[in-house]
Amino acid sequence: MMKCATYTLFSSFSPIHLSSLRFHHRPSNILYGYSNQSRTLCSHSLKHPIHAKDVVSGHLPPWFSVAPMMEWTDNHYRTLARLISKHAWLYTEMVVAETIVHQKDNLDRFLAFSPEQHPIVLQIGGSNLDNLAKAAELANAYQYDEINLNCGCPSGKVAGHGCFGVRLMLDPKFVGEAMSAIASNSDASVSVKCRIGVDDHDSYDELCDFIYTVSSQSPTRHFIIHARKALLNGISPAENRKIPPLKYEYVFGLLRDFPDLQFTINGGITNIDEVNAARKGGAHGVMVGRAAYNNPWSALGNIDSAVYGSPSSGISRRQVLEQFQAYGDSVLGKYGPNKPNVRQVVKPLLNLFHSEPGNGLWKRKADAVLPHCKTVKSFLEETLEAFPDSVLDSTPERSAAASEDTFTDIHRLLPPPYKVKGQELLYA
Repeated sequence: MMKCATYTLFSSFSPIHLSSLRFHHRPSNILYGYSNQSRTLCSHSLKHPIHAKDVVSGHLPPWFSVAPMMEWTDNHYRTLARLISKHAWLYTEMVVAETIVHQKDNLDRFLAFSPEQHPIVLQIGGSNLDNLAKAAELANAYQYDEINLNCGCPSGKVAGHGCFGVRLMLDPKFVGEAMSAIASNSDASVSVKCRIGVDDHDSYDELCDFIYTVSSQSPTRHFIIHARKALLNGISPAENRKIPPLKYEYVFGLLRDFPDLQFTINGGITNIDEVNAARKGGAHGVMVGRAAYNNPWSALGNIDSAVYGSPSSGISRRQVLEQFQAYGDSVLGKYGPNKPNVRQVVKPLLNLFHSEPGNGLWKRKADAVLPHCKTVKSFLEETLEAFPDSVLDSTPERSAAASEDTFTDIHRLLPPPYKVKGQELLYA
């Protein structure tokens, strides 16, 4: 019997049609090309078959996800991203376990999200087992689809004085214990996001030792692998995203050597053609970071159709802005005066018109009006005249085909197969 997943669209925010902004009323009041009612999407409508093991929390599998990024993937960005793509998996910013534990009377500020953001993953950071367990327990009420432990951040605040993030890769036994503690206190699935190595601990076998130990000691079956190692001394987090070379062959080696686990590849992938090429090569999922933030319209606009095989939404930027304006004005000052303020709420919008005619003028207008705007509506009223109707009403277009050969020969570059060195790994 064919199984279908039900998705409820953005019915919790009532769009305000602003004729003064040249927002055109759509007679059918349709978002994404569907009515504002629950729709049923069956697996036979997709280009790729859905297997039971791929489905997480009743949602389509994480074939495409947006990376957790500090100060970027907040509620405001995730709301925008979900308006553009129904099926991309969204990650929160990393939330430190101690923050959740110490702010247990103010958790909405850190953990609350609208139901439309599903499927959504909470990323937490920390190195204290008790606090990680308590954080997972407190977050359980919010019904995240997955909880992810950060084992990949090279920031000095995290990996240095904080002694977590990528530094945890040096202690796989602890990570296994941490993942067991998180899983025991949550109804959500669990996953780990890590690098391929740290400093001189960068051999393929050492990466496999980490994966083997964590998966053997915990329920963790999903790993998101940033295909660069991290350098803890001498370079910045930004340089850590560029200087260490990408070694995609390590990730595909993991796919070969751990066939019972799920691996999402991350790092250097910026367009749909590369996403599909990675998946064609065997990757279970692909995670994209800054490209999805810096150019959300291009990066996310065709994910549902090109990756998941679902019908194109046909949504325009004008419709996205209508929906986002309703959301934005509903959350202004929610946590106190100017918490959040207009500038914070509209921040992700500033990349919505990347490379379009009028984008430069739009950003200059934004800089000029943000100091005095009190609502998202007034911000849009004073800035959207920078764009012609043709830009506001355009729908996402597939960019010219990018290189699809990134992973063509990857299987010829794979490291030698991993051989488990013995049970002593579990107790090292």
